[in-house]
Amino acid sequence: MTDADAAQPDAHPSQQLDDLVHQRTRLGILAVASEGGRVTFGFLQDALGLSDGNLSRHVSTLQEAGLLKVEKGYEGKRPRTWVHITKAGNKALSHEIAQLKNLIGRLEQSRGQDAG
Repeated sequence: MTDADAAQPDAHPSQQLDDLVHQRTRLGILAVASEGGRVTFGFLQDALGLSDGNLSRHVSTLQEAGLLKVEKGYEGKRPRTWVHITKAGNKALSHEIAQLKNLIGRLEQSRGQDAG
């Protein structure tokens, strides 16, 4: 969401969605990370049905934006990659959810008026 969008409180809710967060895979990554706290790359991959490369690309995008933190280490002798959602990531996810709820409410209200 740009500053110009935020300055237009009467803008349609779809204009308030953040393209970085709203993309299906990235929204899924943020949602799973938010639910799980610290999750492994493999867990994300299984939960979202993604290939290594696809997940890696989206995690990198979210990490570069400051929405995720990535840690590499070992669990025993096995290399592991853990993903954590950051405060900024939680804020962005909360904003996205609020805007989706706003959009849904607006549509429900509109459809309810059409039925009456």
